[in-house]
Amino acid sequence: MKKLPAKSALEIFLKAVAVITAVWAITPADPASSSPRLAGPRLNQETQTPPAVTPQHTFGFKGTEFVLDGKPFQMMAGELHFQRIPREYWKDRLLKARAMGLNTVGTYVFWNALEPEPGQWDFSGRNDLGAFIKTAQEAGLWVLVRPGPYACAEWDFGGLPAWLLRTPDIKVRCSDPRYLAACDKYVEKIAGIIQPLQIQNGGPVLMVQIENEYGSYGNDRGYMRTLKGMWERFGIQVPFYTADGATPAMLEAGSIPSNAIGLDPAASEAEFAEAAKLEYDVPVFCSELYPGWLTHWGESWAGAKTENILKDLGWLLEHKKSFSLYVFHGGTNFGFWAGANMGANYQPDVTSYDYDAPLNERGEPTPKYFAIRDLLAKYRPAGSVLPEPPAPLPAIEIPEISFAESAGLFDQVSRWVHCPQPKPMEYLDQNHGFILYRTRLIGPHDGRLVIWDLHDYANVYVDGKYLGTLDRSKGENTIEIPKADPPAKTLDILVEGMGRINYGPHLIDRKGITDRVTLNGLTLMNWDVVSLPMDEAFLAGLKYETTGKKSDRPGKFFRGAFDLKELGDTYLDMTGWKKGVVWVNGHNLGRYWEIGPQKRLFCPGPFLKEGRNEIIVFDLHQTAPAGIRGLKSLE
Repeated sequence: MKKLPAKSALEIFLKAVAVITAVWAITPADPASSSPRLAGPRLNQETQTPPAVTPQHTFGFKGTEFVLDGKPFQMMAGELHFQRIPREYWKDRLLKARAMGLNTVGTYVFWNALEPEPGQWDFSGRNDLGAFIKTAQEAGLWVLVRPGPYACAEWDFGGLPAWLLRTPDIKVRCSDPRYLAACDKYVEKIAGIIQPLQIQNGGPVLMVQIENEYGSYGNDRGYMRTLKGMWERFGIQVPFYTADGATPAMLEAGSIPSNAIGLDPAASEAEFAEAAKLEYDVPVFCSELYPGWLTHWGESWAGAKTENILKDLGWLLEHKKSFSLYVFHGGTNFGFWAGANMGANYQPDVTSYDYDAPLNERGEPTPKYFAIRDLLAKYRPAGSVLPEPPAPLPAIEIPEISFAESAGLFDQVSRWVHCPQPKPMEYLDQNHGFILYRTRLIGPHDGRLVIWDLHDYANVYVDGKYLGTLDRSKGENTIEIPKADPPAKTLDILVEGMGRINYGPHLIDRKGITDRVTLNGLTLMNWDVVSLPMDEAFLAGLKYETTGKKSDRPGKFFRGAFDLKELGDTYLDMTGWKKGVVWVNGHNLGRYWEIGPQKRLFCPGPFLKEGRNEIIVFDLHQTAPAGIRGLKSLE
């Protein structure tokens, strides 16, 4: 028999191991055979000898208890999302978590920000997961990693990449092989970052969450086991956990035997008892306790009363239950990353993720922070002292900024794509931004115009003149085109894709016009479409002119500049504007909208520079600029 080269033999062996592991991953686990799991040195199954590297710490389960280095461990965690925080501020936020009395931090990982196109990865800047985990360790904190692939988190598409939606009939969060193939590549990439940072390897990572609140979405438990198998196949050895609402149906659909059970939320004996009914003999903890809440455009600021948080937190502490505050610090949905919910109508989230959290959007400790700190201090070991929070970061005010140049959107468009009927952004390989549709009116020239499945906000123009706006969040999709002499010839529909739905059964939420357009019941055909991603390349190609030139067609860019002698955080006051997006020195600060409640956009100090700074505003409705000031707070 011909002897194979060593490399070929190794490749065959590794492929065989991968196949065996994959088969095991989709085989239902037997709860009766489950044993307590400990992340630490694994014995070689053939030789029963320990691995060469001795871990610095161990973490695992002993029945229903978490165990750190052989001793019972109560996680006192708080969540913050590294991709919502300027990298320069990670250490500040983490030290403030430690100073509040927390011993652990949790973080989601948003896949779509890391892989904007298939196979194109970006771990630079605030996307650097490995650097964040190391920074948490330097701050004296353990880490829970919540890598999804689906996260929710009021983030666009719940963290799933928009390019998945280029496949017309794809199904997500299930065993659709096309979705699983993309997940497998994602898990391999993220596992490669987490693997050396696991606790048994000297890192701070204690556990990895599988998916997120799956029991409130689907019941494909084979999908959940497959995901777990992927993580294990790529070297993740720390314990796993799931997170679900404390109801029988959600726990049955979302949990996996032998994995810890997170409850979103739980602060009573009854809620923990629901998880105990599964009889998995694993730790159960409150994986999300809400010290605040999310806010949609058009609502009042949401929040939570401090006394209610202290009551729930006090119960958890008194009963020695592990917990994680969701969120300790929210940060900001910079760019186009804010998500949305779906109630009676579409509900897009505001740009700020302040969340009424203990640490506010710009990292300032709030009264809620100090109240929780005082409570946690009562449960610290005798003689231990909490560190003081880091000194406040500087904040600045900026005098009113004026705008000397403007650029009409319709003067910038090019590269039209012809299609028989409108296509959503994703089918044109566009992930975010705006999209413009144009057709020539033949047959009816006036009457009832209906945009079927508008996603999400549209300016309608007839023969270059602004006609009106349709807003999905109000359930609007119809507008009247008036009679004209001569009859109308050209119809333009400029659509803003706002946040993709991030929770519930309506996750497949393509942007733009997702079906058809009718005029008096007649389907309008033959469209020209142009993508407007509003990305760096698009902005660089804008051609400006002096702002003083009058234009009555809304949809304009305005460019200005301001000088700074000192740097610090600021909030740009957009009170005088209508609806749009702001960039400062190329950084997309996110969306603003006159309906509120958010009127100011956070601009962190690291986005600014001494000397000349550039600001660009795109407004859907303004035909002339308003002034903008920099202030020191969100309100």
